[in-house]
Amino acid sequence: MTTLLARPAVTETHATHHERGFWTIAVAFAVSLAFTVVPTPLWAIYQRHDGYSTIAVTIAFAAYAVGVIVSLFLAGHLSDRLGRRRVLLPAILLEAAAAALFLTSTSLGVVIVARVLSGLGVGMLTATATAHLSELHAAARPAAGRARADLVATVANLGGFAFGPLAAGLLAQYVTAPLRTSYAVFLVLLLAAAVAVARVPETVSVPTLRQRYRPQRVTVPAAARPRYFAAGGGAFAALSVLGLFTSLAPAFVAGTLHHPSRALAGLVASMVFASGAAAQVLLRRQPVRRQVAGGLALMTAGLLTVTAGVWAVSLPVFLLGGAVAGAGAGALLKGAVSTVVDLAPASTRGEALAGVFLGGYLGLAVPVLGLGVATQFLPARMALLGFATVIVVVIAAVSRRLLRH
Repeated sequence: MTTLLARPAVTETHATHHERGFWTIAVAFAVSLAFTVVPTPLWAIYQRHDGYSTIAVTIAFAAYAVGVIVSLFLAGHLSDRLGRRRVLLPAILLEAAAAALFLTSTSLGVVIVARVLSGLGVGMLTATATAHLSELHAAARPAAGRARADLVATVANLGGFAFGPLAAGLLAQYVTAPLRTSYAVFLVLLLAAAVAVARVPETVSVPTLRQRYRPQRVTVPAAARPRYFAAGGGAFAALSVLGLFTSLAPAFVAGTLHHPSRALAGLVASMVFASGAAAQVLLRRQPVRRQVAGGLALMTAGLLTVTAGVWAVSLPVFLLGGAVAGAGAGALLKGAVSTVVDLAPASTRGEALAGVFLGGYLGLAVPVLGLGVATQFLPARMALLGFATVIVVVIAAVSRRLLRH
């Protein structure tokens, strides 16, 4: 009798432990991603106090994307055989190391190294945390579907990106030492997250035999290459818009639009990511084609409105355009990933998705670098017009293939 009664208690304890682990990973995921965009409202301060040029800001920003790409292909897939915690903990500690570097110096070289470290951490973290959330949810609620895990992963991802610049902007506006305080706060949060993650249950059975290491492969589904490359182009366009609002958009707000508030700079980026998260949540039950169509239309309308806001020197128009473009980017990115999931065989799905993420992170770096270079030779509003034109052309090029039945 005692044994029969003990089994439900053990099962309940097991489920509770995994449920707590689920929320621990969600919070650690959000905090880590929030930290990566802490510099967003601070770039204008770096420019004013440390003499950063616009191109220096874009290089520092692009260094993050380089770190993500390198990490994504060298270490992003290792948790499948090493275990989730063995990859998550080093990833979070890399973010903490980046925060510590930001605290030591404001020189461009140190900032670039810190951004690379931050990118390396995110490349290890994103897929690992998403998989860990799904597995912890399944262990805690075996009878439930995976909808909750997918929703929490989405909110933690873009929600974290929304929280980071807002928190940094408010701290920079109302607390002393703006180029130190935000990093100190997030260093404490990241170290606390690392301690908490160390106590989360492992969900991967690590093989006893050591497997040969290989980088993440990229596989293109041969039978669906046109749509696959169109999905990669969609990811490129979506992340280029998000990259704009985490790099140079605060400088447009402070300079061209004459609103130097640090809190406002953080709010602009936060609003864009929050719009993207909201769009993904609202459209999650819609057919993939509708997600893609909505994302393409909203991104085009948003980019045109953002550009009109800069030309008309109108902050409300700029903010409206940012919200619309952010919603479009969120919907398009989700639609592009879902398109590839549908196209690729299960055996090569991870390798196919790696190619789409490569296209996305190239979009995070290359167009913004081009915009930064263009501002050295053209007025800011002309450079932004050129950026918007290029992205709209990319959207037009991928629309036909992505929307094909």
